[in-house]
Amino acid sequence: MRTPDLNVKSGIAKQFSTELSLKLYERICLVRWFEKGLIEVIKKKGEPKFVYLSTGQEAVAAALSFELRSYMIFAQHRAHDIYLTFGGNPVMLRDELMGLPAGTSQGKGGSNCLQYHMNGLTMFGHHGLIGENVPLGVGAALASGRKTVCFFGDGSAEEDYVLAAMGFAVTHKLPVYFVCVDNDLSILTTTDVRRSWEITKIAKGFGMPCMDVADDPWSIMHYTKELTENLPALINCRVCRNNWHVGIGTDGPPEWERHAMVKQELIKLGHKQAIDEIEDRVQRSMENLWKKEL
Repeated sequence: MRTPDLNVKSGIAKQFSTELSLKLYERICLVRWFEKGLIEVIKKKGEPKFVYLSTGQEAVAAALSFELRSYMIFAQHRAHDIYLTFGGNPVMLRDELMGLPAGTSQGKGGSNCLQYHMNGLTMFGHHGLIGENVPLGVGAALASGRKTVCFFGDGSAEEDYVLAAMGFAVTHKLPVYFVCVDNDLSILTTTDVRRSWEITKIAKGFGMPCMDVADDPWSIMHYTKELTENLPALINCRVCRNNWHVGIGTDGPPEWERHAMVKQELIKLGHKQAIDEIEDRVQRSMENLWKKEL
């Protein structure tokens, strides 16, 4: 079921501190304005040619960045939002996208292979095979015993090794949190055309705690806190990504706009001045970041 209020807990934002909610919004804005600058560079220079944008799904990563701080991260190919909200250096990401030696992989990995092993963040890059980060993350959890989060999309969920890895994690009681970022599309094909099963029902069949929820960040934080008490577990987050599978194009407005919904919720809670200051600060910072490229 794709609705913006799927399993969203009414009034839940009030249960979180003002400080946390404003930091949450700042992380959402960071992804938005970073990618806005990137889009302007691509329009001007025509590069990079292969870019996987996160705008529209960034509330999920922002929410999880507060709850999974000590986890090893195995990200999917679309990971600008994960990198930025979990504390990756924006300058190094810009340089990676521009193919510069100062980038996260010396400019050789590009948009879909981000990794970062600094300042307490352990993020392993994607290697190109859709969904392969899931069995790799499960294997890393088995070997290290460390808490691990594996991000993947609704299309990746259909790769057989993803489901096998989930089953393996349950059998061996591994500390893995599976996060499906579900925009109901595998490139251009909706989920109901591709398959007759749901990832949450598969997880339940394995005996794994799970939740299907829209991308309301406060609800995601709430459910994640509960689910991670009994790992392995899975959360399926319904999102509306703004741009194409690859590139900066769009097919019209998204079904809903979570960034705007979060902003309106914060305004209702009396934080208009604070969010104006956040937006101004982040926008100026990202404009300065991209200035030399523009």
